[in-house]
Amino acid sequence: MVLYICITVKRNWNEIMKVFRISFLFFAIVLLASCNQKETSSNYTLVWEENFEDSTKLEKHWSKIPRGKSDWNNYMSDYDQLYKIENSKLVLRGIKNTVLPNDEVPYLTGGIYTKDKISFGEGRIEVKAKLFGARGAWPAIWLLPNNAEWPEGGEVDIMERLNMDRYIYQTVHTNYTDKEGIKDNPKSGIVAHINPDVYNVYAVEFFPDSVSFYINDTHTFTYPRIETNKNGQFPFSDNEFYLLIDMQLGGKWVGNVKEQDLPTQMHIDWIKYLKSKK
Repeated sequence: MVLYICITVKRNWNEIMKVFRISFLFFAIVLLASCNQKETSSNYTLVWEENFEDSTKLEKHWSKIPRGKSDWNNYMSDYDQLYKIENSKLVLRGIKNTVLPNDEVPYLTGGIYTKDKISFGEGRIEVKAKLFGARGAWPAIWLLPNNAEWPEGGEVDIMERLNMDRYIYQTVHTNYTDKEGIKDNPKSGIVAHINPDVYNVYAVEFFPDSVSFYINDTHTFTYPRIETNKNGQFPFSDNEFYLLIDMQLGGKWVGNVKEQDLPTQMHIDWIKYLKSKK
């Protein structure tokens, strides 16, 4: 009987210690993540934000993206129903064109940018957004240089989602990555999983020697400045950038549009631009 009791107590004690170790590890991870988030936030001070609370003030900081000849802007339109402020959120839509008979494009898409109005440089940009997937949809949040040609001036893709994927792309483009074709030394982009059914915060940080990407305050990857004899490896400290947010349809990256999935849309809750306190 004594031996049975001892064995039972030992087994129960082992189980208790196992649960304790697992619980301790879990709370340690949560605490570390919380500390990292507070440290990231405390390093910066807010210098500009957009909460989309007043549609009459949008024109001060934003313009509708005009139509172009590239896959990302060839269906852009200023049609009002592609743009909406709803519950302090910006809604950008992509629709089948059944409303503008004099416009021969099959689809209409909405997009805005801060070109010639708000510029971004060293610091941190955060965008809280929810993406509604559709086959042929291509929502994007990205940056282009104010006064330089592509790709020499650089491009920063804070977020691109294709179709109905449960992951997004975060990428940089430069003369080095695109004209020289060097995309792996250093790595120029990453695929990161998301929960597309909720709002996520997509962020990028600019430093003199690197560009770092985040999703919900989790670091995904960093593109550094390196020593190289190739031109245009790191133009990001040489330029100021404007922000683009667009809901595009079709193109070689996403394939054909499935019209039964339309209309599609993306929601932008807020945007923040922060600069280092140091």
